[in-house]
Amino acid sequence: MSRPRQILAMGGGGFSMEAGNALLDDYVLSLTSSERPRVCFLPTASGDADHYIVRFYRAFSAGRCEPSHVSLFRRDGGAADLANHLLAQDVVYVGGGSVISLLGAWNAHGIDVMLRAAWEAGVVMTGLSAGSLCWFSHGITAFHGEPKAVRGLGLLPWSNAVHYDEEGRRSAFRDGVATGELPPGYASCNSAALHFVGSDLARVVSSREKARAYRVSPGGPDTPIAEEELSCDFLGALPEPALVA
Repeated sequence: MSRPRQILAMGGGGFSMEAGNALLDDYVLSLTSSERPRVCFLPTASGDADHYIVRFYRAFSAGRCEPSHVSLFRRDGGAADLANHLLAQDVVYVGGGSVISLLGAWNAHGIDVMLRAAWEAGVVMTGLSAGSLCWFSHGITAFHGEPKAVRGLGLLPWSNAVHYDEEGRRSAFRDGVATGELPPGYASCNSAALHFVGSDLARVVSSREKARAYRVSPGGPDTPIAEEELSCDFLGALPEPALVA
């Protein structure tokens, strides 16, 4: 039986931002049909930072899943056959950092094509920050300074903004959609995640009760932008975690 195409795009959160709060990461694992999911981490956007990889293995221990990672900046950091390795996963988890550097490296290695094939085969795609922006047609990044528009892989036909709690990103995203530089899309604050099945938004979930997400589209003559707050399901009752950069 074929698996649905799924993407969980986090505005910010998961093991690298919310120590001690595994609600979003647990939700990712719940989207698979495996009792011991195979999870591959792609830390490309951080330049394959060693500390990031270590934190991934601590969060996704061998006791509850089969973790692996692919490093493009280390001689010994990848599977022998990347395409088949990615296709064999239940989850591909993309870390945060520079989405511009991430997309450039993926394109050079053909990983953009491999990821599309894995997604179409039903491997759950997820990630935060750059690991959210990458799945969309367009996004807003502020990693290298002032917020600016970038093109993503286009698995989802919408635009995306992450860390929407930050005013600079919010205004840049709204302006981009209002002027047509960006297509209509979705924005999520830290600790909120957008769950897509196919290209349709199926659910919004969060690891903190106050986290929010929005649908943003062009408005009318009197209102250049329409920003609709989306219903968001809080995944648990843990105390709100402290966010770390």
